[in-house]
Amino acid sequence: MVFVYFLLAAAITVYAAIKLSTYADVMSTKSKMGGLIVGTVLLAGATSLPEVTTSVSAVLINNPDIAIGNMLGSNLFNIFILAMFDLYFRQKRLFNGADREHLYTAMLGLALTLVTMLALILRIDFTILGIGVDALLIAVLYAIGIYWIGKMPKEVSSVATLEASDTSNDHALAELQNPITLRHAIIGFGIAAIVIMAAGTALSITGDQIAVVTGLGSSFVGSFLIAATTSLPEAVAVFMALKLKNVNLAFGSILGSNIFNMLIIAMSDVFYRDGSILADVSSSHLVTSVGITILSIIVMYSILRKQVTKSFKYVLPSLMIVIVYFVSSYLIFIG
Repeated sequence: MVFVYFLLAAAITVYAAIKLSTYADVMSTKSKMGGLIVGTVLLAGATSLPEVTTSVSAVLINNPDIAIGNMLGSNLFNIFILAMFDLYFRQKRLFNGADREHLYTAMLGLALTLVTMLALILRIDFTILGIGVDALLIAVLYAIGIYWIGKMPKEVSSVATLEASDTSNDHALAELQNPITLRHAIIGFGIAAIVIMAAGTALSITGDQIAVVTGLGSSFVGSFLIAATTSLPEAVAVFMALKLKNVNLAFGSILGSNIFNMLIIAMSDVFYRDGSILADVSSSHLVTSVGITILSIIVMYSILRKQVTKSFKYVLPSLMIVIVYFVSSYLIFIG
C-alpha cells in the first residue's frame, strides 16, 4: 500500500508543480512584477518546491540520506533529462543553439558540487549557530555566484535575439487571450504551493517506508526514486520550452534548478540538529557527486564546442551522459 501512496503523492506533486508554473506565467504578464522577477524568483522556487519540502521533511523525520540524496539525485537526473531531450530532438542540435552564457551557470553548479564532494570526503562536523560550516560555505558561494553571473556581459547573437523576440510576441499574444485573471492566478498559486508542500512531505515519509520495506536503502531511494519524481516538473517545463523552440529557456531551467538545489542542501542543514548534515550522511552520495561533476563537464564541453554537423559526433556527449547516469545509479544501488 505504501507504493500506492507514493505514486499518488508523486502524481499530485507533478500536477501541482505544473499549475504553479501556469499561474506564475499569468502573474508575470498581468502584473507589474514582470517576467524577470516572477520567472527567476517565483517560478524557479515553484518548480523546486517538491525538492524543498521533500528534503526538509526528510530531515524532520531524521532521515538525512533521503534529504541529500534527493538534492544530488535531482541534479543528476536533471542533466539526464537534458541529454534525453537532446537525443529526442537530435535533428535540431539543441547544444548548437544554446548561448554560451549558460556556461556561467554550469560553472557555478560545478563549483558547488565540488564543495559538496569535498565536504563528503572530509566530514568536518563543525557548526556555526547549529549550521554546518560546509553548508554555510555552499550558501555563500551560491550568493556570490548569482551576483557574479548577473554582472557578466551578455552576448546574444542577432539571430537568437530575433527568435527570442518572435517567441516573446507569440507568448504575449497568447497571454492576452488567457482567461485566467491575476486574482485567480495569485490565489491558485498559493493553493498549489500548499498542496505541493503537503505532497512533498508525503513523498519523504512514504520514501522512508519504501527504503525499509524493500531494503534498498535511503541513499538509493532518495538519489534515484524520489529525485526522479521531484524532477518531473522540470522535465515538463523543458519539454514545453523546446516545443516553443526556446532552447535557452530549457537550458536555463535545468542549470538554474541545479544551482538552486545546492542551496536547498544548505537549507536542509538549518533543520538538522545533530551537527553538520553532510558529515552524517552515507558515503554513497560521493558517487552521485562524482556523476554530477562528470555530467557538468560534458555539458560545458557541449556548449563550448564548435558547431557540429555529423549526427553521431553531435549526439556522442548526450549518449555519454545517459551512460554515466545509469552507471552512477547502479553504483548507488549496489553501494
